[in-house]
Amino acid sequence: MDVDLPICQTCGVQYPAPRDDCPICLDERQYVGWEGQRWTSLAGMAANGHRGELKEQGPDVIGVATTPSFAIGQRALLVRAPGGNVLWDCVSYLDDALVEQVRQLGGISAIAISHPHFYGSMIEWAHAFDAPVYIHAADREWVAATRPDDAVVFWEGETRQIGDGLTLINAGVHFDGGQVLHWQDADSRRGALFSGDIFQVVRDRRWVSFMYSYPNLIPERPRTIRRALALIEPFRFERVYGAWSDLTVHADGAEAVRRSADRYLRFALDDAPPPRPE
Repeated sequence: MDVDLPICQTCGVQYPAPRDDCPICLDERQYVGWEGQRWTSLAGMAANGHRGELKEQGPDVIGVATTPSFAIGQRALLVRAPGGNVLWDCVSYLDDALVEQVRQLGGISAIAISHPHFYGSMIEWAHAFDAPVYIHAADREWVAATRPDDAVVFWEGETRQIGDGLTLINAGVHFDGGQVLHWQDADSRRGALFSGDIFQVVRDRRWVSFMYSYPNLIPERPRTIRRALALIEPFRFERVYGAWSDLTVHADGAEAVRRSADRYLRFALDDAPPPRPE
């Protein structure tokens, strides 16, 4: 494990060599930290007291987080499927103790990342567990700009199976390669959708939302949302696991996504002003 490679302190993405800027943060969907571009490393994070934390998030779903919170603050999810565990999304932090904890849970057979903001230290994770990283080919440029590696598997098209009952879906929200993971056998075959913030579970956990940029409040295009809805329509799922700890739609997840999209499109497309109070 290379503990000295630079990690952006604002987005948490690791790079293979020192550099002046972070392409992820320069993009309009993210931002450069208010104090300017700052860097750390796995060694620096450990020295500052960061460590890995595992927390159950649902049946056979374990959250993998960094404490104290770092960068964007997302947590990854270890999906404990019978055919082999999948790490959904990634975090920046990794050390030998966290590797051992994950190995005791069955290790990792494959990694899949929803979009570039959550790449974290994905190549260190891939090397630690000898696992491929599945990323949609539409986001190839972002891997090239950050840390290209032979562990990354670029896939094309609308869906890709990465295990028994585990399907990646190129929803295309937030980033052109934005993907979600459907687990057919979750919750006694009621199904689960792992959405990162492609479909972001909001504070009212009966709903999700969709944005081109969350920090800069740029809305997603209606045609993109309609395409995403059409792609997930054949898939049944009860739960929707969002990007942050405990942000989960616990029931009727497919309907929650549908009605959330209906609400979003109603506001996005309605030019009439809201009614004034009497």
